[in-house]
Amino acid sequence: MIPALMPTYNRADLAFERGEGAWLWTTDGRRMLDFGSGIATTSIGHAHPHLVRTVAEQAAKVMHVSNLYRVPQAERLAQRLVDSSFADSVFFCNSGAEANEGMIKAVRKYHAENGHPEKFHAICFEGAFHGRTLATLSATGNEKYLAGFGPPVQGFEHVPFGNMNAVRDAIGPQTAAIMIEPIQGEGGVRPADLDFLRALRAACDEFGLLLALDEVQTGMGRSGKLWAHQWAGIEPDVMSAAKGIGGGFPLGAVLAKEHVAKHLKAGTHGTTYGGNPLACSAGNAVLDVILADGFLDQVDATARYLWDGLRQLVARHPTVVSGVRGAGLLLGLQCTPEVVNGEMQAAAVAEGLLTVAAGQNVLRLAPSLIIGRAEVDAAVEMLDRTFTKAAERLRAAAPAK
Repeated sequence: MIPALMPTYNRADLAFERGEGAWLWTTDGRRMLDFGSGIATTSIGHAHPHLVRTVAEQAAKVMHVSNLYRVPQAERLAQRLVDSSFADSVFFCNSGAEANEGMIKAVRKYHAENGHPEKFHAICFEGAFHGRTLATLSATGNEKYLAGFGPPVQGFEHVPFGNMNAVRDAIGPQTAAIMIEPIQGEGGVRPADLDFLRALRAACDEFGLLLALDEVQTGMGRSGKLWAHQWAGIEPDVMSAAKGIGGGFPLGAVLAKEHVAKHLKAGTHGTTYGGNPLACSAGNAVLDVILADGFLDQVDATARYLWDGLRQLVARHPTVVSGVRGAGLLLGLQCTPEVVNGEMQAAAVAEGLLTVAAGQNVLRLAPSLIIGRAEVDAAVEMLDRTFTKAAERLRAAAPAK
């Protein structure tokens, strides 16, 4: 018999009743170090006092009124995002998939309003992940995710990640935009080379295309800068954000320059819940923390310390992990062909550490941005025990010589 909760996930047999900072406690009393942070979402940790207080106070006043009326909390959050980014205007929604849908619509609307409705194709990349709606699945291009849902939505072409020659070859009369994640999270924690991002910006300028960045997973400080594209010194025309922007509260956003945003006039796009007082109060509370003096510098310093610890693990356990990749506090350990990342994820749980599997047999680490060296040291110790036991199993299973 099917369970009441639709079985669309292979859930681990863990249930949590409370959290504090980077730690979670299960209903049966186990304490777990959370280096998954709800898939890079609880950006300022669990039960952050400022976020908790802000959400509770707003919930006691008004949670939702709809976008038929002004929402002061949304107006404030939008202005703060504009002031701290390339953007001139912001649209709020509820999730990363919705943000990417809005970004795709903004791209198409821009070209249509400028006399080129035939320009609706986006160049996307192999290994991408942009969401689970029909359009964002098509932008993702993963055959496994698309199977059984009918023909893909038109307008998405995929080229190898990091291959500028393939990008230029794919540009045609229908091309509207290049859509890319600065770091592919689900695709294996693969960072785009900074020169590649610069070359994409230059190609968009050359051919009259829009650069659309998916910073759902990489934005809001995760890379050590507020937005990951800032490392390359470029600006997109339009960008999606979500996950860490609400610190665990459902919130997404489309940030755009004026030449794109001005075409999304009244009636062209909408949402019932998006940008409501409660969600935007949460977003403002998260920004209070992340924009505080020195916070992002600390994220960068902690990330570099974690990277060093992971490199030492790779050196100690070459039969289990072969490398580290990513940026900031979105890092991946490449598992060797002899082990499976899902099995390593489960084994880490047994040691008290929560991680997230990613594509290409990578074990993903995306802790809350508030961690320090103590949490890094604890995580590295737990991974050391995990990999030591895995290496012992490999030795035991190896045929005798």
